Amino acid sequence: MSHRKLLIIGSLAFIGLTAATVVHALDEEATLALMKKSNCFKCHAVDKQKVGPAFKNVAKKYQGNADAEQKLYSHLTEKIDPKEGQHEILKTKNEADVRSVVKWILAR
Repeated sequence: MSHRKLLIIGSLAFIGLTAATVVHALDEEATLALMKKSNCFKCHAVDKQKVGPAFKNVAKKYQGNADAEQKLYSHLTEKIDPKEGQHEILKTKNEADVRSVVKWILAR
């Protein structure tokens, strides 16, 4: 392969990685904005107990649990969880937005 082709391939790879990083940052920004709009941080913090558990503790609780995403999805979209008490739902009707919040929590 010629030096020019390698340079082009390398440049395209760099552009692709940069674009993916920007998209990820925008997705995370949108996820955090939805969580703020939904008052999630009123009761939860990333790494400390407030009224509700820390997001890091939630992630730890569900680690290795095959249905973790579905359980959190239900918890964030249904008004009352009999095991955990009342919980406000996310202020969105968009399933992708809810899934993004679930993934964000589980990634802590």
